[in-house]
Amino acid sequence: MNQPYIDSEEFKGINYTITPIVKGDYDNCTFINCNFTGIDLSNNQFIECVFIDCNFSLSKIKNTALKNVHFEKCKMIGLNFGECDPFLLELKFTECQLNLASFYKLKLKNTNFKNCQLNETDFVETDLTNALFDNCDLKLAVFDNTLLGKADFSSSYHYSIDIEKNTIKKAKFSKDGLAGLLEKYQLIIE
Repeated sequence: MNQPYIDSEEFKGINYTITPIVKGDYDNCTFINCNFTGIDLSNNQFIECVFIDCNFSLSKIKNTALKNVHFEKCKMIGLNFGECDPFLLELKFTECQLNLASFYKLKLKNTNFKNCQLNETDFVETDLTNALFDNCDLKLAVFDNTLLGKADFSSSYHYSIDIEKNTIKKAKFSKDGLAGLLEKYQLIIE
């Protein structure tokens, strides 16, 4: 059964916990100040869409396609991106709350995170090659067997990355952030 195709529409102020979203393929759509909290968005497709000031906390996104999607000022606490459709997955985040989110095993090369909260976020086995973490709070974010080559953490903070368990060749870090790379050695850095 084919899903409806929705093209170049704007959705503003819709509470999808009350008014269910139409399952479909959304292309070049904009969602502003919409509430998706805890709803099931599985098997939808979003292509070149923008979400501004939306709440996705604890939503289900199993097999959801997110192709060239930009999230701006969105609350996405506990969202499991690892369940998304990985085919042509391309994301950008600006000023988002991604605490407790999971990007487990995803290929997120060249992904931009700008001014985001990523507290306790799961990046285990994620390919973040050439990703940009611009002024992000990565407190208790988990990096294990993560590909971080050429990633830029130079303006981010609170990260703890084990350099022996992750690939970090040519990644950028600030001098102030070096303690986050040496934390496991329990050194006193002044």
